[in-house]
Amino acid sequence: MAHQVIDLKCPGCGAPSSTGETTCRYCGRPVIISTFNSVYVMPMPQLNQYAGAYRQALVENPENAELNRSIAMCYLKLRLYDKAGEAFARAVETDFDNSETFFYAAVCLLRGQRPFMAVKPVIDKIEEYINAALMIEPKGIYYYFLTYVKYDYYFCKRLNTSPGYEETMQYALQAGLSGFDVEQLYAILGTPKPACL
Repeated sequence: MAHQVIDLKCPGCGAPSSTGETTCRYCGRPVIISTFNSVYVMPMPQLNQYAGAYRQALVENPENAELNRSIAMCYLKLRLYDKAGEAFARAVETDFDNSETFFYAAVCLLRGQRPFMAVKPVIDKIEEYINAALMIEPKGIYYYFLTYVKYDYYFCKRLNTSPGYEETMQYALQAGLSGFDVEQLYAILGTPKPACL
């Protein structure tokens, strides 16, 4: 069910399309949003248009991973962390091989707050999602987010964790961490970047 092709109208122009198409053959805009980069610079009216199209398609296909991931990206851009988290969680249930779904599901769990403010079960769930993402694809930004959690929750509270944040930062750098990814992460999180990271 994860990769079932669903007919829908292009969220950009309303032309007939499907979840099997990456971009609309009429307007050239994305049909399915697979990465946050697609919505990062999207103007608010267009973002609302996309979210509306996905909501409509999800009425008949509530379990579709592509639609859930797409609407979750829209909610994430709007900083509606709870709604985004629910949609990412639905996508995770039916699509186990997309590392970004696990990553963004973890990001949503902070709900726009620093890890320091989270309770331990939330931190445990974040680490579970990040570790799942890393098993699929060891990206620098995944290690970096884990570094941020380990620094802000464990180190700042003087709690033990292994590996520590310095070691996970080394993994992030080795895996190819980009400054743009870091900047985008803190824009999504809605929290300031710690000076030491």
